[in-house]
Amino acid sequence: MTPPEGAPASFETDPSRWRHWRLAVRGRVARLTLAVDERGALMDGVLLKRNSYDLGVDVELRDAVERLRFEHPEVACVLVESASPDVFCAGANIAMLARASHALKVNFCKLTNETRFSIEAASAAGQRYIAVLAGTASGGGYELALACERILLVDDRRAAVSLPELPLLAVLPGTGGLTRLVDKRRVRPDRADLFCTLEEGVRAPRALEWGLVDAIARPSELVALVQREIDAALAAAPAERATLTGVPLEPLSPQESDAELRYRFLRVQLGAEARRAVLTVHPPRALADWLRFARELDDAILRLRFHHPELGLWILRCEGDAVDDAALLGADRLARETRALFGRVLKRIECSARSVFAVVDRGSCFHGALFELALAADRIYMLADGADAPAIRIGDANRGEFLRANGLSRLEQRFFGDGAALERALAQREALGGAEALELGLVTEAPDEIDWDEALRVALEERASFSPDALSGLEANLRFAGPETLETKVFARLSAWQNWIFLRPNASGPDGALAAYGRPVRAKFDWKRT
Repeated sequence: MTPPEGAPASFETDPSRWRHWRLAVRGRVARLTLAVDERGALMDGVLLKRNSYDLGVDVELRDAVERLRFEHPEVACVLVESASPDVFCAGANIAMLARASHALKVNFCKLTNETRFSIEAASAAGQRYIAVLAGTASGGGYELALACERILLVDDRRAAVSLPELPLLAVLPGTGGLTRLVDKRRVRPDRADLFCTLEEGVRAPRALEWGLVDAIARPSELVALVQREIDAALAAAPAERATLTGVPLEPLSPQESDAELRYRFLRVQLGAEARRAVLTVHPPRALADWLRFARELDDAILRLRFHHPELGLWILRCEGDAVDDAALLGADRLARETRALFGRVLKRIECSARSVFAVVDRGSCFHGALFELALAADRIYMLADGADAPAIRIGDANRGEFLRANGLSRLEQRFFGDGAALERALAQREALGGAEALELGLVTEAPDEIDWDEALRVALEERASFSPDALSGLEANLRFAGPETLETKVFARLSAWQNWIFLRPNASGPDGALAAYGRPVRAKFDWKRT
């Protein structure tokens, strides 16, 4: 199929195909250098000047972060640098944003946010990311730096950090910048307010004073500062990390047609007429299979988000023999990394603006780790009885191994505030039929064999008939119940406000700031506050 303007045809890539990033690994240190190809934009006629980025740049960054975790586990320190001598990154390309559809803007920011969180997860897992700003970082460029564990800024009286989206474009820093300023870096709110209205940003001495960066150095001393940071990162890393060996991330290369996507462990049927996609999982067994399956599911989600926005209902099915997730739950490093990836994919499902129903029918095997997939859905429908009636099974994978964005397990979220119900569910060790699962609150509905087909048809058709806008709002509110975290604030608060602002004429109208940027005219605002 032809992808929408501004979206890639594929979300798979590798270093040999990167146009915008360079990766050099030397022992325990990796250098990830941003060198944006100006003429490598996904939109015709857009120039990615001053290391500005579009979706293609971030797809490559996503690939780099995953490859470093799996192919280079020996790396304990990742330096994020720029090939440009005077600019680190100018953020999202404004010409691209001005031309982008609302759907592309929203999904672009969402993927970028998810990539920033994957950087933070990598730092937490022992690959410390350090942003080395030898030039100015503005907008999304500074937000990229904010996702790193440490930020170093050159003090050359020119380089600055800034979040100029509000004064320049009448939008917000949409990839976590506002939240990370006050929640992660604990910048004083009044200083953060002032900072976000300064087009020119803040230079090194004040940036350090306000907590916008962690260290500064004059140009002649920057190399020494970076080396001290490397030494500190390596000293903090376990010695055995240096002896780890990686595994290659092999190409997925799904078979594509207008009707379906076929992977090794996943089949995605694209039902344009019914406005739904059916994702059928065939259970992996070996650890290498679980790694591939997690990557296949991740790839499919991104394709559905960007290429098939009209498919508003995703139906999750699982067909095959009983699931063996022992390899996935192993204690070795590769098992831990594979679980972490699968956990990120589950959260990507929950951050997608699609309704998600899990269907537990004959031949289903939502057991253990794959039951987490069902728990990530908005509803679970399970056949209650009849010949070859299905069963679900709670396993060790469902006892806190995979956490939602709010820090709770999916069962804790399901029974939030009802400790007795949670204990009863966790006490189950045997396979559960539909009636038992319904009584325990583990499924939404469990029609009998007589009513099954009709009940499922009504539920699916009804969901597909509702307003997609209202459903996105409903699901985002219900999915993020419980404690607030940095992650839930970014996806459930910052993103919601940004998406609303993207629709407002002050930003996106014919006389709005995005259209006026770079032209000798001023934006015309409707001054009424809403």
